[in-house]
Formats: sequence, structure tokens, C-alpha cells
Amino acid sequence: MEQENLKPRETEVHFWGNTPEDEYYKQQGIKASRSSYTSPRGLSLFTRSWLPISTDPPLGVMCMVHGYGNDISWTFQSTAIFLAQMGFACFGLDIEGHGKSQGLKGYVPNVDLVVQDCLSFFDSIKNDTQFHGLPFFLYGESMGGAICLLIHLANPKGFDGAVLVAPMCKISDNIKPRWPISDILLLVAKFLPTLAIVPAASILHKSIKVERKVPIAEMNPMRYRGKPRLGTVVELLRVTDYLSQNLRNVTIPFILLHGSMDVVTDPKVSESLYEEAKSEDKTIKIYDGMVHSLLFGETDENVEIVRQDIISWLNGRCKQNCQ
Repeated sequence: MEQENLKPRETEVHFWGNTPEDEYYKQQGIKASRSSYTSPRGLSLFTRSWLPISTDPPLGVMCMVHGYGNDISWTFQSTAIFLAQMGFACFGLDIEGHGKSQGLKGYVPNVDLVVQDCLSFFDSIKNDTQFHGLPFFLYGESMGGAICLLIHLANPKGFDGAVLVAPMCKISDNIKPRWPISDILLLVAKFLPTLAIVPAASILHKSIKVERKVPIAEMNPMRYRGKPRLGTVVELLRVTDYLSQNLRNVTIPFILLHGSMDVVTDPKVSESLYEEAKSEDKTIKIYDGMVHSLLFGETDENVEIVRQDIISWLNGRCKQNCQ
């Protein structure tokens, strides 16, 4: 599969400000690239890498999936940059209909195909000889967490662990359309799946606790700002229902991180995942008073707490892999 290098424009604005990407990455002590990847079904997907400079070889490889309406080029990068600084090679992609990847914005007609896109891209990283013998981890936020679990269920032995940040194993009743609207929308979706009419409160404002960070998130030029599309909502309801019925089939080592005050994805469902999963190595962290965006929307002190829990867990599994 061919990859084509894409050069950033010097005039681009980033969540950190106007500093050009290459200069910013150099300041952060990492190296990074952006490219396009063509999936087996012919879909052009935008991808990024964030690599450590000081660790050769890397401690492990992170295969990263963003959340609904989000992308890998805005605040999602902050976690990838941190992990690269900590010695991990990180790779992410904008899924279909998101960010700079192909597809109607905000429309995910088939999550199963997205899972296959991700598997194909991550397999291409595994085939790179410089990463042979390293542990491979999945990392997913919100909807990306659900996709990571689906990737695991599709390929149970494919990855050495997973970092699941507020995974969308079930759509919270707080943001789900109420009956009878929900049944009406399901009917209309059969005929007009791309219609963006699903009534929903702003997920962004429910996700971010620190008010000064809301404008930064809103500045993301690639964020999907429309109402949820009918077909996307139907798919998310389908796959989250599937996941909630298959939690017991999860066997991958994982760390699960969730805010107790999250009203976008349900921390109680994460507790069910922890309890029901057959994984012999599993860890859960429920952060009292924190909300959905654990790695950006919280106070800097809280973000650091979550980061350190992630890196501590990853380092422990890398040491086990080396023994």
C-alpha cells in the first residue's frame, strides 16, 4: 500500500497557536509526519505519525483512534505528542467522514468497514521492520475506544494491550434522542441516512470542564459541527448495543479511564466492561468529578494525573514484553 507525504501549510493554525508544525515538534523533542493511506476498499485516509527522537528503538507502538466528530490534527495530537516524548511511536488516522479523510463529513455508514480500515492501516505499521518485536497497543477516545474494542474482537491476538479513554460502549441516555423521536428517526434513516437532523445537545460543551479551553476546541477547523447524521446515529446505536452484549468476549489487557461526571459516555458501562471482560490483566480508573475530555478538557493538573496513569500502565506492559 502506497503512502504519499503531505506537506503542512505554513499558515495553518494549530491548537498550540501559529508556530509551524515542524518547528513545534522540534521544540517538543519529537519528529512527526503526515501522509495519506489508501485502504483496501479504496478509501483515502489522512494519517499522522509522532515518533520519539531520544528512544531508539521505541518502547512500543501506539495505534490511535479519535472520537466522533473529532480528528487527529487538533487537540488529539497533545496526547500523541506526550506519548512520543515518553518513548512511544504513535500512529493515527482520520476515520471515514472525519478530519481530512474521504467521505461525507460526520457520516459513518458502516462502522465494521471503519474497523477494517483501521486494521489495514495498523497492519501496514506492523509490517515496517523497524517496529518488529515491539509491543503494539490500541488507544481510543470515546467512539475511538469503541472502535478499538471492535478491532480487538475482530483480531483478538493482534495487539498487546489497549488504552480506553471514556469508551463509547453505550451512548449515554443524557444525549440520546427520547422516544418517540428515536423510533421516528430510525424509520427515516432507512430512506435518508445522510440527513443531519438528529436533535442532540452540544457534545463539546458537555465534554470540557475548563471554560478557557472551550474556544480552543471550537477553533478546530476540521471538527464536524452539524447535527448528527441519521445513518451515523443508527450505526453507533448498533455497534454500542453489540459491544454491550459482548463485553465478556474482551480478552485484551487494558486500562480503562473514565470521569465519574461524564454525561457523554457512561462510566457505569465502563465498570461493566471491567467486571465482565475475561482479560486477565485489566485496570480501571474512575476519576472523581472529571468529565468526558480527560486529556484536554480538564484542568492541567487533572490531565497530568491521567497521563501519568497511562504511561505507568504502558511502561509496566513494555517491561513484561521485554522479559
